[in-house]
Amino acid sequence: MTQTAIPYLLMRGGTSRGPYLNRADLPQDLKTLAEVLIAIVGSGHPLNIDGIGGGAAVTTKVAMLSKSQDPWADVDYFFAQVSVEDKLVDFKPTCGNILTGVGPAAIEMGLVEAQEGETSVNILAQNTQARVACVVQTPARQVSYEGAARIDGVPGSSAPIAVQFMETVGGITGAFLPTGNRVDEIDGIAVTCMDVAMPMVIAKAESFGLTGYETAAELDENRAFFDRMEAVRQKAGALMGMGDVTKSVTPKFGLLAPAKAGGTIATRYFMPWSTHPSMAVTGAQCLASCVLTPGTIADGMAAKSNETPANVVLEHASGKIEVAVDYADTATGFEIKSAGLVRTARKIAAGEVFIPRSIWAGHEPG
Repeated sequence: MTQTAIPYLLMRGGTSRGPYLNRADLPQDLKTLAEVLIAIVGSGHPLNIDGIGGGAAVTTKVAMLSKSQDPWADVDYFFAQVSVEDKLVDFKPTCGNILTGVGPAAIEMGLVEAQEGETSVNILAQNTQARVACVVQTPARQVSYEGAARIDGVPGSSAPIAVQFMETVGGITGAFLPTGNRVDEIDGIAVTCMDVAMPMVIAKAESFGLTGYETAAELDENRAFFDRMEAVRQKAGALMGMGDVTKSVTPKFGLLAPAKAGGTIATRYFMPWSTHPSMAVTGAQCLASCVLTPGTIADGMAAKSNETPANVVLEHASGKIEVAVDYADTATGFEIKSAGLVRTARKIAAGEVFIPRSIWAGHEPG
């Protein structure tokens, strides 16, 4: 055989899509693993014509699952962001949208046993060490993908998946506010650098001469804005202790503007070299936390609830996403405890994906 076969599920998780693989079926060293994932996705071509990617950053994501050795978790989730064209793989971030599909995929793969009615799956996100509890609908001990739950950015409706993110603060940088400040000024732009679920650099849209209500396509065409934003992002990455982030997708960048469609605040999220068509689940948690934290760039831009958990509705390029944030604002400081969302997922295909044996010959016999 001239190709290596690797079992896979192709799933939509939230507003992203990609292959879900068993970590045991893949090479253990990251260099070879990256080459395998590049081949699976077809990175190196704008349409990913030689792989199963979809020609966009939200469709070139990979989830790798394994039974967890952690006493709390059922399954470990290792994420990879594969670039569309540059043949790069970033193992630093996680993805909350793809994580939405981890519970169903773990049950489908036999890593977690389905229960009658609904099944709770505890997930350890290995990239950031975040702990995530999700509840999957499993009538007759089978994963259900049909239901009335709807999320903006995905057509139709599906079975709801309740997702609760815990221990998400400082997963990459080790700190809630990695620079030690609630606001920094970089190249004349006031920003908040925050690490909740995803390290982010957050600014007001007006600081770049934008309204914050532009479509994703309009923003993608504004390369002068992207050049200016990227310069700020790279300098912020260094200030956050992340080193040279030139080829890393983290930290991500977000823009804020006053709400205009009944939400708490308007947002735009970047991946970072293109505009997200909707909103990342991890980014939503960080942006919601920024809105709730006194003294950040978001201060005064939105009416804040004094209740906890606080429901923060983020308006994004495709609609809205609601995040329930459990927090405490005490004399000792501001603390993010957890964030909950309702998302959906769907199994699209299952079988084997093939890569050239010259890239990886697979497991040796015996």
